[in-house]
Amino acid sequence: MSAIAGLRVATWPSHQRLEKRIDFKSRLASVASYRAHLEQMWGFYAALEPRLAAGISPAHLADFESRRKLPLLERDLLALGADGSAVAGLPRCATLPDCADPAAAFGCAYVLEGATLGGRTLMPTVESRLGFTAERGAAFLASYGAAVGDMWRSFGDALERCCAGAQQQAHAAAAAAATFAALEAWLCGSPP
Repeated sequence: MSAIAGLRVATWPSHQRLEKRIDFKSRLASVASYRAHLEQMWGFYAALEPRLAAGISPAHLADFESRRKLPLLERDLLALGADGSAVAGLPRCATLPDCADPAAAFGCAYVLEGATLGGRTLMPTVESRLGFTAERGAAFLASYGAAVGDMWRSFGDALERCCAGAQQQAHAAAAAAATFAALEAWLCGSPP
């Protein structure tokens, strides 16, 4: 089984639990609720992205810097009326998985990269209901635009190279599951 397929299988229960708990209908119901959602996402990415940078070197994923979502979240929050200093002062998630080594970092990044695919499915709702676009207010959801498929495939290729062995795959799977759990706790509170 490929590393990415193994991650998909290992994280399926965590992914499904988060999907069931997060209420996107209410999160995208108004500009205020959408902004609150983006603020929470900013707090998660602001805490996790710097940690990922320690584990994923350019030798592992040459375009890692261009994959960062924090600048997109900041741009969206400013477009929604947030003040730059207020954004910098938003709460940050404190409970994060260890991702200092490459396999664990790729496991964490798998969750974030997968979220780019999910963001694309939310774009039509944000555009029609709230009037935001990739250029104004929904850059985070639009992320890679038309290149999302290519970016996912290139991430998968890098993941396969980094996590070729069973031990690396197990480490990546544990980190990915922990990332889902941390994101769920951050967005939804403790599991019921």
